[in-house]
Amino acid sequence: MSQLEDLLSFNQKFVAEHAYRSYEAPSRPTKKMTIVSCMDCRLIELLPKALNVKNGDAIMLKTAGGMVESPYSNTMKSILVSLYELGSEAVYIIGHTDCGMHGLKSDKMIQDIKARGITDKQFAEVGIDVREWLNGFQTVENEVQKSVSIVKSHPLLPEDTPVIGLVIDPKTGELKQV
Repeated sequence: MSQLEDLLSFNQKFVAEHAYRSYEAPSRPTKKMTIVSCMDCRLIELLPKALNVKNGDAIMLKTAGGMVESPYSNTMKSILVSLYELGSEAVYIIGHTDCGMHGLKSDKMIQDIKARGITDKQFAEVGIDVREWLNGFQTVENEVQKSVSIVKSHPLLPEDTPVIGLVIDPKTGELKQV
């Protein structure tokens, strides 16, 4: 059975048994917070547990490294939507130790992409400096501070919005403010 077939088979049973009922929640975050964190698979369950956040409590945005890369990125747009349209009142940028983006070198990733069949011609069609775009960061604390700064200085951010930077340990769940 393929991965998709496994997913769909499980989903049919999930719906038939009404297992979704324990996850019913309002569409607006009851704790009025937006969390930007890394897409690292170790954080899927750990991060909400470590924050005491349950389904319906917060808007959760996941990106590589938990980064807000620019004031006009999709992540920043999502933050603004969460604040203006969904009722969030605070933004938490949460990086983590032992992150795959820490020290990531674009040259290695470009080699990995080419190994999967992407050509130099396709890279040229991207239209940006791919080497710069695919680089990781040197320290998680600095990256969290940079992301917090981008959000705080956005011209459309409500003035009274708290923007807080944290780092979580993916082994223990311990949080430290940056």
